[in-house]
Amino acid sequence: DMAEPIQQLTRNNSPQERQTIPFTLIQRKEKLGDLLYEKRQYGKAKWACIKMKEKQYEQSICLGFMKLMRYICEQNSSGLYLGITVPIVTIVHTNESQSEMTQSVTVAYYLPEVLQDQPPHPFDSDIIIEEWPSTIVYSRSFRGITNEDSIMREINLLAEILESPELCLQDTFIIAGYTNPAAANRLNEIWFLQRP
Repeated sequence: DMAEPIQQLTRNNSPQERQTIPFTLIQRKEKLGDLLYEKRQYGKAKWACIKMKEKQYEQSICLGFMKLMRYICEQNSSGLYLGITVPIVTIVHTNESQSEMTQSVTVAYYLPEVLQDQPPHPFDSDIIIEEWPSTIVYSRSFRGITNEDSIMREINLLAEILESPELCLQDTFIIAGYTNPAAANRLNEIWFLQRP
């Protein structure tokens, strides 16, 4: 069931064919030549989103990603392959004390520029097209698998580095994935969202 979308992803998408979500770089914070984080502005845009609530984060993102891949690979009202945009993002939530993640996550795919005005409708009723407002994020990259432990570690790391983490939402974070969720040494980012 999952083989076809994964083949599409690896076959159709040499990195230069992937459209990166456009953003404006506001600031880069470095220490001794190492990039600590970037402050970026992402514009208002439409995303295909699916809410997942599996027992484990990894299961949620893999299943959510597969459903989105089927939408991208022709299971949509246009009948066309929509093209990959990166990163695929996952919205995660923590409890009030920021000590653990909740099970509910949203996996989201940025619709390519040419489809922003009229996104094709998904055949899968679980996938919702949402318009997200313009947002400022604080982004820090990390490699490897993403699970509850690694995400909580990255949230705590970025909170320590930021001068004013209280300016950001305290219970909602984004994991941005630049590589296939099945890859071992994935390139990811943790995003803190500045309060509107």
